[in-house]
Amino acid sequence: MTNSNIKPKILLVENIHPVAKERLEYEGFQVDTLSHAPDEAELIKILPSYTAVGIRSKTEITKKVLDSLNELSSIGCFCIGTNQVDLAAAKERGIAVFNAPHSNTRSVAELVIAEMIALSRQLGDRNTKAHLGDWFKSADGSKEVRGKTLGIVGYGHIGSQVSILAEAMGLKVIFFDTIKKLPLGNAKSSPNLDELLAESDFVTLHVPEIPETMNMISRDQLMKMKKGSYLINASRGSVVVIEDLVEALKSKHIAGCAVDVFPVEPASNKEKFISPLQGLSNVILTPHIGGSTEEAQKSIGEEVSESFRRFLKIGSTSGAVNFPNVDLAIKLGTSRMLNVHKNEPGVLGEINGIISTAGANIEGQYLSTDEKIGYLVIDVHSSQVDAIAAEISKLKRSIRTRVVY
Repeated sequence: MTNSNIKPKILLVENIHPVAKERLEYEGFQVDTLSHAPDEAELIKILPSYTAVGIRSKTEITKKVLDSLNELSSIGCFCIGTNQVDLAAAKERGIAVFNAPHSNTRSVAELVIAEMIALSRQLGDRNTKAHLGDWFKSADGSKEVRGKTLGIVGYGHIGSQVSILAEAMGLKVIFFDTIKKLPLGNAKSSPNLDELLAESDFVTLHVPEIPETMNMISRDQLMKMKKGSYLINASRGSVVVIEDLVEALKSKHIAGCAVDVFPVEPASNKEKFISPLQGLSNVILTPHIGGSTEEAQKSIGEEVSESFRRFLKIGSTSGAVNFPNVDLAIKLGTSRMLNVHKNEPGVLGEINGIISTAGANIEGQYLSTDEKIGYLVIDVHSSQVDAIAAEISKLKRSIRTRVVY
């Protein structure tokens, strides 16, 4: 149980944009930073005193880490994905998880378009040759992208942005998604992945890391792509079987690829990067920089730090990926308590009984539930709010109780 007199401490790791630290400190939080991605053992050692932690894509918050923490109430993923966090375990412990699903959309989409043109014109290889003093002036294998077909696998925030940009450049756009999506512009939905692969001159992947997408593009799928087509992966490293892609490139069935994400990536810029794709012709390798623009990182820093502020100061869970979403205004002249509990009958009655016994007036109460938990916001008139919260936290089915103000 956290009371209103304890100043929240926040840890930000993996070189999160400085704007996040600035904004959180402005709000009165104590903020510490780490430049690297802590492993499981380090997280267990350093996190117990923190109220919230901000991570990027390399830091994994496992069940083992979560089980070692009592004070942590929220996790901020300063990126799009949340697969690096055990969301179910976080929910069971009453820990809200936030991310930034929109902030780097444009940056990734622009990189995909740039890579598509670079592959079509063999710019990577020709740039390398020019740096080495070789003058390779030839039109052989160099093509325009206009009039070609782009196949987008995953038509979410990023995929749909790529669709708009590609169509403006004169490409025919088709897409495949497991969820029915409204096409933008003249884009057409493909009935299945195989048909998209067979029809596309360029294939770009924009899917999450889930069991269904693990090794989604292997030898069978690569062989179903057009001979001489191109593959772009700026989604997750587990989606493509790299060894099969290498084989398809060496046989010239695939004319080139651009890969921004890998099954195993260095934990920091100091570690050496090794991949079977290195040294192959017309292969663009980038170090997971799809969303790494100054604009995107600043926007992500602002978005997730604002989620932290609203959750820690108001109790808002708007945007949380593993919690019922609640967004309430501050109720002046009251104290606010938050309670996460197992979604079972009778809990609300027990909580109200404790408040009634303490002689406190309930000025406002809001409960939202999902299949596992209930999230309760209570505004009361009482000088004994910390004592009331302490009693609520002792309930058998209570998971986490916090006094906001």
